[in-house]
Amino acid sequence: MSHTPKELKLTVVIGAAITVAALAATAMPASAAVHADLKTPARYTVKAFASVGQESKPDDITRLGNSIYVSFQNGVGALGEPAPSGTTTSTVQQFSLRGTPGKSWRVKGKVDGLTADHGGHRLLLTTNEDGKSSFSTLTPGQKQPLKTYAYTGLTHGGGTDAISVFHGRILLSASNPAATTGPAVYTVHLAGNTAKLTPVFRDNASATAANGAQAGKHVTLALTDPDSNTVVPSASPRFKGDFMLDAQGDKQLVFAAAPQTSKQRLQVLTIAQPLDDTAFAASSEQTLWVTDPAHNVVYSVAGPFKAGQALSAVTPSVGPTYLATLNLNNGSLTPVKKLAAIQPRGLLFTGATENS
Repeated sequence: MSHTPKELKLTVVIGAAITVAALAATAMPASAAVHADLKTPARYTVKAFASVGQESKPDDITRLGNSIYVSFQNGVGALGEPAPSGTTTSTVQQFSLRGTPGKSWRVKGKVDGLTADHGGHRLLLTTNEDGKSSFSTLTPGQKQPLKTYAYTGLTHGGGTDAISVFHGRILLSASNPAATTGPAVYTVHLAGNTAKLTPVFRDNASATAANGAQAGKHVTLALTDPDSNTVVPSASPRFKGDFMLDAQGDKQLVFAAAPQTSKQRLQVLTIAQPLDDTAFAASSEQTLWVTDPAHNVVYSVAGPFKAGQALSAVTPSVGPTYLATLNLNNGSLTPVKKLAAIQPRGLLFTGATENS
């Protein structure tokens, strides 16, 4: 689906009018807020925050305390290959909730997974989705905030990607598998300098079809592209409380109830287009945060979001990415036309408190 940047007119606070496409090329401090002047109905307020210095390609986004953290991949390759600029490091950048830039940290490799561990007051991150991966913790405020761990038990032949904290356990996606029989998701146990991985379920696990002609029947998965993941909030109309894995290239979402227990149950929802991140609003009137690597911008969006609403970053085979509301009953996707100028990658809903 093709969208023109002119569908969303942006006005800088100091008064100069620019389009989203121009924003990426504009030398503007990251603290400068950009507000959306939307055509009727004007139901969204958009603020955009440019990258800091030479940072580029924002990807995952998370909140810890009263700060937003964004991974900028800086053009580093999926195996950690140097970017065209020669850099071999990504940047984790801190922002205030108003978008003012704070501290930043350089991390060797391409940071693909980034999430907050609220219980541990730290960030969790993975590098290099296709292979040569590692796991790190980043604890802002410590004298030596970054600690990197070597994996043991990584058996699927690829790398690691997105991370979620599910009832105190760290779950991560087993990306770029060598076959469709290895683990799709691992749990992570950190000890010393080692991140020990234990499989949760496999690429060829049995699941119940959640939609389509096979709805209600047992099917065998054949996942080739485990990618992003998240936890479904209790406000969701379906799959509430489940762990969700996005198999991007397979156009499937796998929902795991009680993962890695004797009561584990998998359901698979077939979707209309491949997706990158999906974010669920835990309550109404939350703020949506979006990374846009095409324009090198991070957005905060206030709007008429409803409790339980699922928004996805759609990655069609032709045309730019776009935001869409995900229907959890039939897997259909409805573009958010008023936000069509944004080309999303990472998504995050936040409320008044860090866990909301």
